[in-house]
Amino acid sequence: MTPGQQTVDALDLRIIADLSERPDTPIKELASRLGIPASTCAFRLRSLRARGVILGLRLLLDPAALGRPVQAVIRVRLGAHSKAGVETLFDALAATEGVLQVFHIAGADDFLVHVAVADAAALRDIVLERITVHAVVRATETQLVFERREGTGLVATP
Repeated sequence: MTPGQQTVDALDLRIIADLSERPDTPIKELASRLGIPASTCAFRLRSLRARGVILGLRLLLDPAALGRPVQAVIRVRLGAHSKAGVETLFDALAATEGVLQVFHIAGADDFLVHVAVADAAALRDIVLERITVHAVVRATETQLVFERREGTGLVATP
């Protein structure tokens, strides 16, 4: 926690839990569900955002509905680990069309790249044209995703 940052209390957690389930809920409706005044709810939301607890809202899209039904996780192992090489690769991976998430990790592999693509050829192209072209990359391994489910998140809903 940074100096001056307030802790997250029970009411903050209730607000976060409710918003996690329904992020587009209007403040008046959220306040009503929680049994608190709308002004309190609005103040708490502003505070949570200002303190960096709530970082933003994201649109959740169905890759298959957008013509990208094939999902995979590509494990990337580096041969060299210079800070500049790692940062350049990380930035390039995150900027690649079809990449949903990139994780820089510890262990035998260095990156996990979650992608959604149209077909096997598009998956191959990401590996050969966007990943292995970087000099720091030693090896990749691609694993198809059969199914994905969201976890409960950071705050369990009641």
